[in-house]
Amino acid sequence: MEKNIQVPKHNQFRAFYMFFVIFSMQAGVGILGTPRIVFLEAGHDSWISIILTYLYVVILLMIMLYILRQYDNNDILGIQADLFGNFISKVIGTIYLIYFSLQLLSILVTYIEVIKVFVFPESQSLILGLMLILPIIYTLLGGLRVTIGVVFIFIFITYWVLILLIEPLRQIDFLNFLPIMDRGISDIMRGVVANAYTFSGFEILFFIYPFVERKDRITKPVILGTSGVSFLILLTTTIAIGFLSPDELQRRIWPLLNLYKVQTSPIIERLDYVVIAEWMMVVLPKAILLMWCISYIAIRMYNFPKKASIYVFSIIILVCIPFFNEHFVIQKLIDSTKYIAYGLVYIYPLFLLPLVVIKKRVHRKKKGRNHANR
Repeated sequence: MEKNIQVPKHNQFRAFYMFFVIFSMQAGVGILGTPRIVFLEAGHDSWISIILTYLYVVILLMIMLYILRQYDNNDILGIQADLFGNFISKVIGTIYLIYFSLQLLSILVTYIEVIKVFVFPESQSLILGLMLILPIIYTLLGGLRVTIGVVFIFIFITYWVLILLIEPLRQIDFLNFLPIMDRGISDIMRGVVANAYTFSGFEILFFIYPFVERKDRITKPVILGTSGVSFLILLTTTIAIGFLSPDELQRRIWPLLNLYKVQTSPIIERLDYVVIAEWMMVVLPKAILLMWCISYIAIRMYNFPKKASIYVFSIIILVCIPFFNEHFVIQKLIDSTKYIAYGLVYIYPLFLLPLVVIKKRVHRKKKGRNHANR
């Protein structure tokens, strides 16, 4: 495995687009249920948990950028090979591969469940899965630049749906947020842990970094990307807590969709149907980027042909979709993915940091001695 990657100019993209990559990877179908999940742990102090999660993610991103900048042009797979050797690097890389596959499967089956509950109860999961997988394959066959372009466009044609939250925003009861800090630090920290699945996705930085031009300009887009998603999660959670009663919020699996039922229109009776259809434009960019990560790891570690890796893993994901028809089974899948994310996304960079620092200091000392001996 090469420890420094040579990326052709035609495969590189400007650092500016990392804003859209990070935003799309952290935004997804999980936002629909986040208000309830955080509220169950932190209650009306959920907004504090979201802010703390955001601050921790920013710290992790700075650590990840520091680790990546210690090498000329490398990804996490090459860094692991340098620190632990090829065998351990492949083991950890395979865990990343499994993690991204589970995450992709979880967002697809969750979105399919939303469609079946709200819109088409009798529809077949396999057919819906095929309709989602085909645009993923088509986009990835065009290359990374096409993938980034699709992600860029989808953001601008999707988030207008937030305007439809104006009515529930106007009806917020601010008494639902009082008293502040009533739940205590332990509950707030459990709320932070509950956010792990929703806020995950920024780990793509470890893989896409070598393809970025002008890497000295990458920090601002990355931080702004995660800041934008965090604000979106904070906004929707705050509206849900302020508008819905505690009992309603605990009972509703996707409280964000219930907020859209309040908004009325003389033309469209059920605006939540429009939101569900439009939310596909939120799910697809993340799904495309996740499949890119899966394909990239397979190519980098196991020398898979690009097309073969895309087709094989797409078929595997598609075959698995019909087995996740019940909500409790889907929730088990999400929980399994979340547990892997705890270690791989939120702890592993902290473990790597001192190892990289020590490795580079030892390397500099050896280099200095060799130079002195000359």
